[in-house]
Amino acid sequence: MTATGKLGTALITGASSGIGALYAHRLAHRGHDLILVARGRERLEAIQKRIVEETGRSVELVIADLGVQEDVARVEQVLKSNPRLTLLINNAGMGATAPLLSSDVDKMEAMIDLNVTALTRLTYAAVPGFVARGGGTLINIASIVAVAPELLNGVYGASKAFVVALSQSLRHELADKGVRVQVVLPGATATEFWDNAGMPLSHLPSEIVMSAEHLVDAALSGLDQGEFVTLPALPVAADWDAFEAARQALRPNLSHTLPGERYKIARPVPA
Repeated sequence: MTATGKLGTALITGASSGIGALYAHRLAHRGHDLILVARGRERLEAIQKRIVEETGRSVELVIADLGVQEDVARVEQVLKSNPRLTLLINNAGMGATAPLLSSDVDKMEAMIDLNVTALTRLTYAAVPGFVARGGGTLINIASIVAVAPELLNGVYGASKAFVVALSQSLRHELADKGVRVQVVLPGATATEFWDNAGMPLSHLPSEIVMSAEHLVDAALSGLDQGEFVTLPALPVAADWDAFEAARQALRPNLSHTLPGERYKIARPVPA
């Protein structure tokens, strides 16, 4: 292995396949050392071997199931104790395509545990160190269902809306502390996600499916360009800007003493 990477260490969850594995490959070639987190040891070891051979970067493995509290705690400790950590990619997650009434509530709870609770705990473990060291980058992988929850399972959409909302809040809170936040909203992407979520990829129209390579390369390009929200499939960035401007326009009128006039609530009579 070569000398320690100047770009520091990136920890990537869900790194054994798909988006996470491609992030690992791309970041190592950029000069990052890596800590890869996933359940599958055999796959992680194959990725580790390839990256070390191609780049000479340091690649550590953490075999962990982020749906298990004890494993989350182990990864939290890695994040808190590594002074070279400069980048956290919260990529691990699970999805569902079945309607709410057809879904197993225990599986929905497990999805919340992974997509929301684990992501939150890992973020809380990493960000204070970034602040103390004067810099760092947090990348959260959300989904287009964060803004279009009708497309798939409602709990899945809600969990990804949480990721976007948390990222928005963190960006605001950390703006003057040297910490960058990016949230990526993939559309349909050619990974194992679809089989695991209960809808084979072959059932989707090919014209809406992006390759994982294009997704990750677009996300990294968005990061390089300073984007906060990266929506790789969106042709015109101004469309998101208009969406965000409409959201911001609501803020001054979200909280008032009295209900809106349309509710026809009688105003108090002065004493």
